[in-house]
Amino acid sequence: MHMLPEVVRYPFPPTAERLALALALGLMVGLERERRSKEAGLRTFAFVALLGGLAGLLGESYTLVILALVGVLVVFLNFHALRSRQVSELTTSAALFLITIAGVLCGQGHRLTPSALAVVTAALLAWKRPLTGFSQALTETELRSAILLAILTFVIFPALPAGTVDPWQLVDPRAALVIVILIAGIGFANYVLLKLYGTRGIELTGFLGGLVNSTVTVSDMAVRVRETEGGLEDSAFRGVLLATAAMLLRNTVLLALVAPPALLASWLPFLLMFGAAVALAFAKRTRPAAAGSEVPDLRLESPFSIRSALQLGLFFVGLQVAGTLAQRTLGEAGFYSVSVLGGLFSSSSAVASAAALAAQRTISPWVAGTGAVLASLTSALVGLPLIARLSQSPSLKRRVTWALSAVTLVGLLGFLGSWWLGAHGRPAPPGAGRGVIPRIAPSSQAPTPVAKPPGAVAKPTRAAAHSTG
Repeated sequence: MHMLPEVVRYPFPPTAERLALALALGLMVGLERERRSKEAGLRTFAFVALLGGLAGLLGESYTLVILALVGVLVVFLNFHALRSRQVSELTTSAALFLITIAGVLCGQGHRLTPSALAVVTAALLAWKRPLTGFSQALTETELRSAILLAILTFVIFPALPAGTVDPWQLVDPRAALVIVILIAGIGFANYVLLKLYGTRGIELTGFLGGLVNSTVTVSDMAVRVRETEGGLEDSAFRGVLLATAAMLLRNTVLLALVAPPALLASWLPFLLMFGAAVALAFAKRTRPAAAGSEVPDLRLESPFSIRSALQLGLFFVGLQVAGTLAQRTLGEAGFYSVSVLGGLFSSSSAVASAAALAAQRTISPWVAGTGAVLASLTSALVGLPLIARLSQSPSLKRRVTWALSAVTLVGLLGFLGSWWLGAHGRPAPPGAGRGVIPRIAPSSQAPTPVAKPPGAVAKPTRAAAHSTG
């Protein structure tokens, strides 16, 4: 007599929990499709998610069968859409497959992965119009910039050798490319934010522009004041200070990402300068904005291209080599001089160079933090001659000079405060004071005495024997 195969029993509580999660995820995505009056809506996605959950419970062979059935459903769905409305349902079809896979994962006992998959799917479906508008607003230059950034990050960076490539241990290609990617990524992201939200006010334009390039932002603000014959003076004043605050914030983030100990050694000056710039920007207005004044359209181009990447990389490597050599030959004063010089052209590169040297333990965190603050202050003070020459407004020049002088004074007080608190020591950096090629001790130098074990009697030397004889 043949016995019937034993029935596989599934515990009810965990099985119900898995199927309930699959059903909830299917309903969430199906709700978005139902609102847009799609053929596959709330119930279709719920059924597909439940089928996936059952397939995950039953095993791999049933999973393949369910995926094939969903494929047949997708074929009929697109055939019907083409016949009735002359359009295809490719996006909905892809969402059906994703929810089926999410249901399979739920049936297998996963929670986080299918939930994240369903949430991302629903978000991409719901954000169709914003994503389409953003993609259509991109220019060819901006699209190439994004692709170039991805190539540098995922193709070129893994192929670079680790460590220095020169006999003097000065040039590290991988570290240089990391800084280039970091600065370019921050600048490109802020450039996108500026395009999205930069028309909502001069103050916001100045802040977002300062995150991309504070010097260009200050110059453009000064030109707008001249074009409006002082009508935008008060708004431009706030925009310049907020651009300075944004530059300080960006440099603080660079320090935090590359060399956190350097930020711990300089957080007080950065915090005080940022707070002073923001406070002065939103202080009492001395002149109302001109009626009908428009938000200036900053003439900022995409901050990343092949040319800019090469310039940024070479400038960073040059600053790093110059800073290392100055530290080795002239000590801290030489490194500070290089930081100030770098701040005249690119504070982000100067700060990143100081942070990289601190991360490599070429200089101490305190020296790196001090150099970063000096580069930031130099970059902020660069705006003074630009304001004086481009705005042709003595009043704006006087106000900006007073405000930036106050920010500089607060930064110096922050240095004194950090020194007084004594929260951060100043250990001597490895190799400080040595030249490019390490000096070898002469052979006439006395050897280091070797410690004797306890109770051992030292053997007298020949000179000692003659002296005692």
